[in-house]
Amino acid sequence: MAERLVEFLRKKDFLLEEELGQGACGKTVLLFDSTIDEHFACKKYSPLGHAPELFEAFVREIKLLHRINHVNVVRVFNYYLFPEKTTGYILMEYVQGMDIEEYLEIHPEEINEVFFQVVAGFAHLEENNILHRDIRPANILVTDSGTVKIIDLGFGKHAVADEDYEKSISLNWWCELPSEFKYSKYDFSTEVYFVGKLFEKIILETGIQQFKHDVLLGKMCLKSPQTRVSSFLDITKILLSSDFESVDFGYDELETYRNFSNSLASVVANIEIDTKYYVDPIEILSKLEQIYKKVMLEENIPNPTIVVSCFVNGSYKYLKNKSISVSTLKSFLNLFRAVSREKKNIIVANLLTRLDSVPRYQAPIEDDIPF
Repeated sequence: MAERLVEFLRKKDFLLEEELGQGACGKTVLLFDSTIDEHFACKKYSPLGHAPELFEAFVREIKLLHRINHVNVVRVFNYYLFPEKTTGYILMEYVQGMDIEEYLEIHPEEINEVFFQVVAGFAHLEENNILHRDIRPANILVTDSGTVKIIDLGFGKHAVADEDYEKSISLNWWCELPSEFKYSKYDFSTEVYFVGKLFEKIILETGIQQFKHDVLLGKMCLKSPQTRVSSFLDITKILLSSDFESVDFGYDELETYRNFSNSLASVVANIEIDTKYYVDPIEILSKLEQIYKKVMLEENIPNPTIVVSCFVNGSYKYLKNKSISVSTLKSFLNLFRAVSREKKNIIVANLLTRLDSVPRYQAPIEDDIPF
């Protein structure tokens, strides 16, 4: 079929119910869609300056945010651009709830679950190389049902000039600044620091006693990035395996896990030093199930790297003479589906630890020099 432009004749109308907030790059309002009986938050991009390059950065931001699909990160559903006026709108999930500080003051017993969800959300952003850059209680909400939602995903990151942004990360911070700010550096380790300081602040001010990750939190709050835990992936692995002693696996479960773990690790020869992992058990399970449907009639998986790529988010080298049998994948899937969420977390943590034992290599530095 030849490609052709599809035009929808009727534009969608929404009912404007209230203004939710005003920021440096525009304002956010609450809209209602009467057709599907659903509310949406709509963010208008209208910074003080309307330079074309800023609008182009806003468009790039939309492309990034459309890749994000995680239960703990606010969802972007649609966008409307008006290039001739260098402005636009983003239609997002509307979150009904309260900020994390208010929620934990009322529900202190939920702090460990909320902490896990916050880390999971920021780990997903890290996997997609998106820095939030404005971590504060008002930008981490908790719904009435207890689900964490990270909002305001750094729309200003690409939508303001660098010199303006350097000012924005140096003013109005609510806690002591990390050491790397002296060198105008802000990376994922910095995000770890601010998440840690946020929970430290909440725990100290509310007197919460139920938090069980004090040692980990202390490592997140270290001022020096050299001694601080450096990524949300590392934090996730620690959290996933923290309750290992209290969970028992049966003999058959252990055998099934070890057969799959051995097969997975045998395929991977080396992993690039900056490569990250996928850590969401549900996401991993979904990918593995899709693979199984495509290879279930085979004896061995024709291309075992498709299994490796369910866990490894980046570059690696593999051995062509190694394989993963379909029966091994099937047994592992049966185990992974059946166990509790706690056991799923432990299984993922152990698989990532196994992959961590694979030798690392440094990718060659790419530049514009032809040879």
